[in-house]
Amino acid sequence: MSDKVLSQALSDLGVYEQSKVSVERRIKMPEQYDLVEAAMKIIQDRRSIRQYTDEPVSEEHLEMILEAARQAPSGENAQPWRFIIVNDPATRKQLGAIAGGGSGRRFTAEFVTKKMQERFSSLQDEAKKRAAFEKLTSGRVSAFLADAPVNIVVCGKKDVWDLPYDTSAAIENMLLMVTALGLGACWVIAPCIDIRDEERVKALLGMPEGFKAVSIISVGHPTRPHRPRPRIPIKDLVFLEKWGESYYKEQA
Repeated sequence: MSDKVLSQALSDLGVYEQSKVSVERRIKMPEQYDLVEAAMKIIQDRRSIRQYTDEPVSEEHLEMILEAARQAPSGENAQPWRFIIVNDPATRKQLGAIAGGGSGRRFTAEFVTKKMQERFSSLQDEAKKRAAFEKLTSGRVSAFLADAPVNIVVCGKKDVWDLPYDTSAAIENMLLMVTALGLGACWVIAPCIDIRDEERVKALLGMPEGFKAVSIISVGHPTRPHRPRPRIPIKDLVFLEKWGESYYKEQA
C-alpha cells in the first residue's frame, strides 16, 4: 500500500489528521508510530456515555470487547474475571432500578453531609446546581443501565486478593476497545457498592457464592458526539523523586 493511500485510510478512520502529522514525518518514524498515535487518540477520546440509540451491538463487536478484557493483566495471571452478557430488557430494567437506588442513597448521603454542596461550590448558576442535586439524589445518573442495548456484568473470584485491581484492568481494556469501535460505554459501580444491592444483582443473575459482582458496563451506540472533558494539567500530577518536587520544571 502506498504511503498516500495509507495516509488517507488512516485519516478516514479518524486515527489522525494529516494536517497535524505530515507524511514526511511518519516515514522517518518506526513502524509502530501509527499504532502509538492511534492508541493515544483512543485513550483521549474515551468518554462515559449514558445515552444510546436503539441500534443493537453486533456480535462481532461484542466479541472484540470481551477479547480485550480477556487479555488484561492480573496478579500471578489469576484471571479472576467472569462476564455476564445481559440483553434481556426486563433484566436490564431490574439492573437499572438497583443501580438507581444505589446511586440515589449514596448522593443523598453526600447532600445531607454537605459534601455535595462543597463539590459544586464553584458553580454559580443556582438553577443548574439544583438540577444537578436533583439528578444525583434521584438516582437517575445510574438508572440508564435499563436503556443500554447491552449490559456486561463484571464478576470476580472472591478468593483472589488482587480482585479490584485485576478486574479494573479488564474493564479499562473493554472501555478502550468500545471507543476504538465507535461505540459508547459507561463503567457503573452503583449496583455493587452496597452489599444489599450486590446480593440483589447476584440473585437476579444466578451468580455462585464464590464470586462478587464488581461493576456493570453499559454498551451501545452513542446518541451524539461528546466533547472532551477537562483534565488536571500534567505538571500538577507528577513529582520527581519525592512528593512536591515537580517533575516538570518551569521554562526559563
